Amino acid sequence: MNHARAERAALSDLFAQLGPDAPTLCEGWTTFDLAAHLVVRERRPDAAGGIVLKPLAGHTARVQESMKTRKGYADLVELVRSGPSGIYRLPGLDQAANTTEFFVHHEDVRRAQRIWEPRELPADLEERFWKQIHRGARLFLRRSPVRVVLHRIGGGVAIGGPKEGPQVELTGTAGELLLFCFGRQSHAKVDVRGDDEAVARLMDAPLGV
Repeated sequence: MNHARAERAALSDLFAQLGPDAPTLCEGWTTFDLAAHLVVRERRPDAAGGIVLKPLAGHTARVQESMKTRKGYADLVELVRSGPSGIYRLPGLDQAANTTEFFVHHEDVRRAQRIWEPRELPADLEERFWKQIHRGARLFLRRSPVRVVLHRIGGGVAIGGPKEGPQVELTGTAGELLLFCFGRQSHAKVDVRGDDEAVARLMDAPLGV
């Protein structure tokens, strides 16, 4: 089982365990909303564009609500579990496109609960995430108001944000740095160092793709 499928299975189990009304780190979304989002992303290419393109977001939201009404929570969870679907079934695309997606959303559910602990990720998954950060730091941090220096525990540095001005330094594992870069600043287990004002601005910034 590849990492994308492992994260999908673990998230589906957690969905089933928590039920439709549990909180997530996705603002305003319950587990029901997140399950519907994942199904729309994979199975409704006509509506998936609104996930990344704001002019289409209204249509995507309407399709997502319709999906909740028509399918119900249990069926949506099983659709998530049964994937990958559609284009994501092409060889290699599931691992390439879904590993980060399902890892981040798995943590969105885990870390929104009252009790949770960070996971120790497999070494090859950590390495995969670090390569993604190293390549994509400037994209992930393009809306950062301050320069950000990312230090990976065990070695490695990546830089994003403005080239000049205040600087904040983050230290953590690749998985935790990835979550920070994807806008989960308050729930990522990283060491944050810098001027108090610069840190506060970074913590409130809309990071991510």
